[in-house]
Amino acid sequence: MAYATLADLTARLDWDLDDDEQRIAAGALEDASELAAAYGRDWPDDRAPRLVRTLVLKAASRYMNNPNGYTQSRAGDETLAWSDIGRDAGTVFFTHEEKRLLEGLAGTRPGLTSVVVSSWDSRIRVTDGGRVPVDYGGDRFPLYGDSVSPW
Repeated sequence: MAYATLADLTARLDWDLDDDEQRIAAGALEDASELAAAYGRDWPDDRAPRLVRTLVLKAASRYMNNPNGYTQSRAGDETLAWSDIGRDAGTVFFTHEEKRLLEGLAGTRPGLTSVVVSSWDSRIRVTDGGRVPVDYGGDRFPLYGDSVSPW
């Protein structure tokens, strides 16, 4: 269920993949596609937005270019430094911005919404035909449309 092919990924890399690297690249594409479905939604392969394919290829090529997540290498005393991305170092991952793009494509971006709140087992009590008293001493004001449907 990969959103991109191994040929697409190979075209983005600067070297020819051997058999072992092809196996790893295929796994990276699968992992990136699973993450894209988790952060976005499970699009059908033939109807996924083009940007999903692009983001999957970016994540997989980022992993293939630096599978251990190094940020620094030194030949003299063999110094290697791990990146500060934490638990994502050495794995296929999406950046924060890429996650937001996937959420936007899927329509699942978190935001504000309004929710009707009512107490448990509450009942609307209609008295006097849904009319309430007013301060000026005149006729009662109709708060509800009618006694059957108060809203």
